[in-house]
Amino acid sequence: MRAEMVSTVFEIVAHPGDEVKEGDTLVVLESMKMEIPVIAEGAGTVASIDVAVGDVLKQGDLIAVLS
Repeated sequence: MRAEMVSTVFEIVAHPGDEVKEGDTLVVLESMKMEIPVIAEGAGTVASIDVAVGDVLKQGDLIAVLS
């Protein structure tokens, strides 16, 4: 999962080892005072969360990996 826009990591919902299904929220980003959930595109296990709360992301930055 990669950032679609410049944003700040507001909240981390999922953690490595968590089982998720399609549509589950992994991370919440904030941009222009709007909260933007990063949604799992399919079912799987969270292999890594590659951001921390407060990180400033650029478009294309890695957020999480599902396996």
